[in-house]
Amino acid sequence: MILSMTGYATAGAEFDSGSLTLELRAVNHRYLDIQLRMADELRGFEGVLREAITAQLQRGKVECRINYAARSAQSGATLNRDLLQQLAAWNKDVQAALPDALGLSVADVLRWNGVLETPTASADELRATLLDLLQTVLQEFSASRAREGEKLKDFLLQRVDKIEALRNAVMPHVPAAIAAYEQKLITRLRDAVQNALIQDTWDERVRQEITLFASKIDVDEELSRLASHLAEMRRILSHGGAVGKRLDFLMQELNREANTLGSKSVDAEVSRSAMEMKILIEQMREQIQNLE
Repeated sequence: MILSMTGYATAGAEFDSGSLTLELRAVNHRYLDIQLRMADELRGFEGVLREAITAQLQRGKVECRINYAARSAQSGATLNRDLLQQLAAWNKDVQAALPDALGLSVADVLRWNGVLETPTASADELRATLLDLLQTVLQEFSASRAREGEKLKDFLLQRVDKIEALRNAVMPHVPAAIAAYEQKLITRLRDAVQNALIQDTWDERVRQEITLFASKIDVDEELSRLASHLAEMRRILSHGGAVGKRLDFLMQELNREANTLGSKSVDAEVSRSAMEMKILIEQMREQIQNLE
């Protein structure tokens, strides 16, 4: 499976004391860079969260955002009976000392800090809930990256096919260029023939010039290496896994062969093919930056 470094997933969990929402997003990066954003009361779990993420991801700039919302006072709250009795006693004492003073209303009592007690999650409960939530998000996150990776794989294989077609189209042009040069050279030498001595050395001179020209424009090695690199790309993509760095190296090799092919060209069609190859290689290189 080919995995993209770009992905997104989110999930939430509810429990007695509140709710947790975990969001995971990633973009391409040379190494694995994890950024955790969470409330201070969850910082104690940072180490175990990093460990769980690192176990499944190898590259990418990953942002993990966790929101923790405690239950509101109106939801699942209980009255602090001890404080309530204390407030009643204070209210009675104040009114005894100050008869004109207004007594505490129900709203006043409920707003008093600590009168309403909301359930709080234990550290073990938070840890278990967080890890379960993270595993759920990581599964969806990996599925998201796999879907994007398959799209990138198809994109790359299409470009591989196009480069291979260009390579195959170039092959007949080299012998044709040599034949055209030979004919041109023979015509020039025929016009230059003035005596028997030149006539005698004609054939040898033609052979030398043709050999020199053929060696200058020989691109058999470049075409052979292009075929080898394209076959290796197909092998890597079919094998799957973490392929980004290996494919990035192959892009450098492919670009080198395309450059050499263009520099040796004496044919407009070969030059055009070399340029098309370089454009396709650059398109692949940009997308490979997103692969793990």
